[in-house]
Amino acid sequence: MALLEVTNLGIVFGGLQAVDKFDLTIDKGQLYGLIGPNGAGKTTVFNMLTGVYAPTEGDIILDGTSIKGKQPAMISKAGIARTFQNIRLFNQLSVIDNVKVGLHNQIKYSTAEGIFRLPSYYERESQFRGQAMNLLEIFGLQDEAKQLSSNLPYGKQRKLEMARALATNPKLLLLDEPAAGMNPNETAELMETVRFVRDKFKIAILLIEHDMSFVMGLCEKIVVLDYGRIIAKGNPEEVRSNPKVIAAYLGGE
Repeated sequence: MALLEVTNLGIVFGGLQAVDKFDLTIDKGQLYGLIGPNGAGKTTVFNMLTGVYAPTEGDIILDGTSIKGKQPAMISKAGIARTFQNIRLFNQLSVIDNVKVGLHNQIKYSTAEGIFRLPSYYERESQFRGQAMNLLEIFGLQDEAKQLSSNLPYGKQRKLEMARALATNPKLLLLDEPAAGMNPNETAELMETVRFVRDKFKIAILLIEHDMSFVMGLCEKIVVLDYGRIIAKGNPEEVRSNPKVIAAYLGGE
């Protein structure tokens, strides 16, 4: 059984068909890319997968269960996490507290235990801190754990956002333009980080990215959108040589 099966997914905004007949199958542990020109509907697809938008047609099956129309919090618990094109950290929280926010769906003490600070509360909080520090170490952020997230340089903020997403214990991680604003060295490092995260956490990853060398060098399969509809699917070589892709996205005639 595939991890994610998206069939005939579509959404209409004010009479405009923003995404139409979108189909996608992602297997467990797969690295998948979603590309297309600006305005093609890529982030809209992410917003439907994560419950920000409710699709007007089609279905989304995650690990055998439909998540179409569910609220973002429920979809997070079901196993989908995401980062954003524009970084959305809690700027006035510390680096470690940003990651601990991602652990909220694993809280196992009761409201009373939290209010009265019973021993079980402190035990779980200690576990959360340990989990958060482990994630920060993976991304090389352990030394900045107590800093405000707003004080991190751009590249480290990107890593922190990934660490926070992984704290929700996802089956599928959605990365929206993770290499945006990075220099070539940072991009190369990020490519290795994404591979490492996939292998260590045994999760699938679907990413949007405009850096073609990043996508072609990292993803095993790629789907291409143009004006809200799929124009190509396949491995990087098949997509790279597809005339429709060349015309729509890679600058061909």
